[in-house]
Amino acid sequence: MSLPIDPAVALAPRLPSPLQRVEDERLAARGVELRLKRDDAVHPTVPGNKWRKLAPNLKAALDQGHSRLLTFGGAYSNHIRAVAAAGAAVGLGTVGVIRGDELARAERNWSLALAEGYGMELAFWDRARFREALSGLAAPETVRRLEERWGRCYVLPEGGTNVAAARGAAEIVAELPDLGPGDVVCCAVGTGGTLAGIATALPEGARALGVAVVKGARYLDGEVARLHELGWGRTFPGWRIDHDHHGGGYGRVPAELAAFAEDFEERHGLALERRYVAKMLRCVYDLAGGEWLPPGSRVTAVITGPVDPVQ
Repeated sequence: MSLPIDPAVALAPRLPSPLQRVEDERLAARGVELRLKRDDAVHPTVPGNKWRKLAPNLKAALDQGHSRLLTFGGAYSNHIRAVAAAGAAVGLGTVGVIRGDELARAERNWSLALAEGYGMELAFWDRARFREALSGLAAPETVRRLEERWGRCYVLPEGGTNVAAARGAAEIVAELPDLGPGDVVCCAVGTGGTLAGIATALPEGARALGVAVVKGARYLDGEVARLHELGWGRTFPGWRIDHDHHGGGYGRVPAELAAFAEDFEERHGLALERRYVAKMLRCVYDLAGGEWLPPGSRVTAVITGPVDPVQ
């Protein structure tokens, strides 16, 4: 069977994604306007920033004649599920290397079961081996070892973050043509690719705010800067990462964050994904009216993904 040359034809994403204004008296009292860039509505199985980041990589894999994608992720990785679904849609085989060798003997959770349902082959590695592979993905020896096991593969890092992914994320800004001084585009940050892309495309005076969902992740600032240097050969102004709204660490949803999400849902009729989106919006509400979101700011918050089947 011939492979489609354009992933957008096979997956038919809904682009541009909707833009939704939020009327909230708490923000209005602080002089801040909020609108939601509903990237959760881009595609049912490859939603949000996963589509943005995967689309250019899928195109590259197909153009280079690959028949298999290989990537890395955790037990509940949105990226793993998205790669599995996208690969199935365009006719590429998929391999997911999962952090935690103990999971091989455990019953599949809902996330990994979905990935396998799309035909993804799962391999469970201990954490030391997993970290070693990720840190050496640019080394020919690492690629050689992966290909000895799985054959020729198009390899994606954890979270799918590379320069191509950042370029895909920059398309979010292209769908916001009215940005200017006073505008802040906000997104959750897991690996830095979405924020990196957004920052490259902003017009003069607009800014980008990323909200780290991982505790102790100051390295993300360097990762965004590294992507800029690799892909554009320069640095970009006007962006920062908030490191105070991670909720205690990746995957953790403390009671106060859950309460915020439930209150937002009740007020505005939109269910919030907890591990990324709720943390990002909680940060916006906390910073509204302050130094980084002063009165007169208009925040465009990127809803990067839908609610998990199991919150």
